[in-house]
Amino acid sequence: MKLDHATIVTPDCEPMRRFFTDVAGMTIGPRPPFGIGGCWLYLNGAPVVHLVESGSVLAAPAGGRAATRIDHIALRVTDKAEWQALLARLHEQGLPFSEADVPVSRERQVFVQLAPGVVVEFVIQLS
Repeated sequence: MKLDHATIVTPDCEPMRRFFTDVAGMTIGPRPPFGIGGCWLYLNGAPVVHLVESGSVLAAPAGGRAATRIDHIALRVTDKAEWQALLARLHEQGLPFSEADVPVSRERQVFVQLAPGVVVEFVIQLS
């Protein structure tokens, strides 16, 4: 198995779309006609993030309770030049982020909170 995609439900898809395209380097790709607003964002030709407008059935299931949300999604960066370019784009966009080192695995993490409850992690293996 492998991770197929992550879905983010939001009242306004546009700021999320801009983050994933302008900062994370994803592209907008084909999306089935679900009958609800949103878009698919692609990496390397595959859909990995599905943005869905919060008026959809996914936002409030039957019974009216709030849907459970995933804490964060993580995107692995494999190239050090791309890591530096990512950090530059975060600074250019003025997006606040936090950084952390993973002690045993020698990985570096960057966390960006896009909205309450929506965090994107970028991670790279250090040499």
